[in-house]
Amino acid sequence: MSVTVVLLTTGLILVIALLAAVGAGKLARMDGASYPAALKQAATAFATVITLAAAVTAALATVCS
Repeated sequence: MSVTVVLLTTGLILVIALLAAVGAGKLARMDGASYPAALKQAATAFATVITLAAAVTAALATVCS
C-alpha cells in the first residue's frame, strides 16, 4: 500500500509540474518571448514545482517522525 501511495503521489506531482511548465511557456509566448526564452521559463517553472514538492516532503518527514 505504501509503495502505491508513493508512486501515485510522484505521478501527480509530475503532472502538476508539467502543467505549470506548459502554462508558463504558453504565457511567455503570448507575451512575445522567443521560443528559447519561453522554454527557459517553462523549465524554470518545472524545476520550481519539483523543488517545492521536495521541500514540502522533507518538512513533512521531519514533522511526522
